[in-house]
Amino acid sequence: MKKKLLKGLSVLAAAGLFAACQNEEVKQSEEDTHESHQHTEEPRDTETAPAVIEGLSDHYHTGDTVELTAAADIETDGHWHWYTSEDQENWELIDGEYEDTLSLEAVDGQYIKAVLYDDEHEAAAESDPVNIKIDDHTGDIYNGHFEDNQIEDRDISDWSGEWQSVYPYLESGELDDVFEHKSEDGDMTAEEYKEYYREGYMTDVNEINITDSGEFTFYESDEEYTGKYEYDGYEILEYEAGNRGVRFIFNKTDGDGEAPDFIQFSDHIIAPEKSGHFHLYWGDDREALLDEVVNWPTYYPADSTADSIKKDMLKH
Repeated sequence: MKKKLLKGLSVLAAAGLFAACQNEEVKQSEEDTHESHQHTEEPRDTETAPAVIEGLSDHYHTGDTVELTAAADIETDGHWHWYTSEDQENWELIDGEYEDTLSLEAVDGQYIKAVLYDDEHEAAAESDPVNIKIDDHTGDIYNGHFEDNQIEDRDISDWSGEWQSVYPYLESGELDDVFEHKSEDGDMTAEEYKEYYREGYMTDVNEINITDSGEFTFYESDEEYTGKYEYDGYEILEYEAGNRGVRFIFNKTDGDGEAPDFIQFSDHIIAPEKSGHFHLYWGDDREALLDEVVNWPTYYPADSTADSIKKDMLKH
C-alpha cells in the first residue's frame, strides 16, 4: 500500500510538473509572439483603414494620467500597438501595450498614435496622432498680467461644442473639496467661499451648445432657444486687485427673442486657443455687461464628470 501511495504521489507530482511546464511554455509563447513583431518602424507604408483615438482632454496638469481608447471600423482578431513621438517623424513603440486602451502619465508636447495589426501582423488601421498639452494655469496671462499687444481676436470655434453649467455640482456638494482647499490659503472659510461661488455660478441655463458657425442653443429648465452671433471685438477690464481680464464679445444677428443680444466670454485666455472652460455673461446691454463681476455662470465640456471638474478647479 505504501509503495502504491508513493507511486501515486509521483504520478501527481509529474503531472503537476508537466502542467507547469505547459503553462510556462504557453506564457513564453505569447511573449515570443509579441516580441517577434515589435513594429518599431513607421507602420503606414501601405494603405490602412482609419482609426480614431477617443478620450483626449483639451489639456492636462502635471502628474495627470492620460487615458485613451482606440477604435476602428473593421473586423479582425488582431491587436493594437501604441506609439509616441516628439516630432511626428520618429516614432517609438510603447512596450507591453497591446489592447485598445492606453493609460500613461501626461508628457507635454508628446504625440501619440495607435495602430491596429491583423492576425498576420500587417497594419490594418491607423489613427492620426493626438497631441498632449499640459497647462498648470500658473502663467502670468492666466492670472491676469499681460500686455495689450499680447491680445488677439478670437474665433467662435474657440468655444464651440456642448457645455454644461457647474452650478448643479456646487448645489449637490460635489465641489465642497474645492472650497475647503481654497480656505487653506485664502482669507475666507470654506462656507464663505461656497457662498461666493454660489453667487458667481448661479444660472438657470444648465446647458449651452455652440457651433463653429456661431449658433448658440440655450437649454433653460424645459425650454430651449437659439440665436446666431457674430464677433464684436473685445474689451479689456481693469480689476481692483491690480490684475486684468479680457471679454470677447459676440452680438446677435438672428434668432429667438429669448436669446440675449450680447454674449461675452472670459476664460483666462487672450489669444486664439481652444477653451477648456469659460465664464459667460449675457444680456441686451453691451456696456452694462462689462460692469457685471458678481454673477459669472461657468461652463465645462458636457462630457466632464464632477470629479474631472473638481480636479481641474483644485489646480487653479
